[in-house]
Amino acid sequence: MQTITLTLGHSPDPDDAFMFYGLAKDLIPANGFRFQHILQDIQTLNERATRGELDISAVSIHAYAFVARQYALLPSGASMGDGYGPMLVAKRQFSREEIRGKRIAVPGTMTSAFLALQLWLGLPANEFQYIVVPFDQIFAAVRGGAADVGLIIHEGQLTWKNEGLVVCQDLGLWWNDQNDGLPLPLGGNVIHKKFPPDVRRAISNVLTASIQYSLDHRVEAVQHALQYARDMGRDLADKFVGMYVNHWTLDYGDRGRESIRRFLGQAFDRGFIPHRQEPEFVV
Repeated sequence: MQTITLTLGHSPDPDDAFMFYGLAKDLIPANGFRFQHILQDIQTLNERATRGELDISAVSIHAYAFVARQYALLPSGASMGDGYGPMLVAKRQFSREEIRGKRIAVPGTMTSAFLALQLWLGLPANEFQYIVVPFDQIFAAVRGGAADVGLIIHEGQLTWKNEGLVVCQDLGLWWNDQNDGLPLPLGGNVIHKKFPPDVRRAISNVLTASIQYSLDHRVEAVQHALQYARDMGRDLADKFVGMYVNHWTLDYGDRGRESIRRFLGQAFDRGFIPHRQEPEFVV
């Protein structure tokens, strides 16, 4: 059987490393596929997806609205904020009304965090001040005065207390409260539509098996993920992995799919994205 090599883009973060541990270490059957792991930050992966460059990629759910013509969502690989999510931090407490007039450091304009910020502010991007800063430099931007408020993602959601800052709003918790307890859809994995449906399903099954393997071999998978755990010890990295690799990651389920519809639907209704987007999943 001929081996098919596929490009697989994901972030150099402990949750993605945990998810693909089985694949990276050849611990699960690849069923005729070989995966070339390409590690880049989520904003770069979002941009590459708009150009259709990778076979499979992690993307922000916000970005999915711009790549849906070329990519379908895989049923596994989701990052969902279930009562937590991106946070707005500052040197002192600000209200929503105050933040509308502040300069905000954001990790990228195609991130789900940025779309959630617009929904929370009730303003499109051209009606508030922001600067784009690499996600791991946002704390420094706020501390140094380049921005008044920082929109933090990834491990910053757990390490902000070490930065001498305060949380003005947890956007995941806000979304949860406003949407019948649904999780905030942050990221997902997509596959290029150039592959026929039966091949998409076969690839999807391999990726899901990798996630299941890591959940079944958590200690070893967390150990593997530690190499990407910036400024996090094992316990904190394990907590972070648990936040974003869990039952939602194995399959969105009906509630996860509904959360995507609401997130993108509300964004369209407010003019934050150009098209009404019905999510298309690999079945």
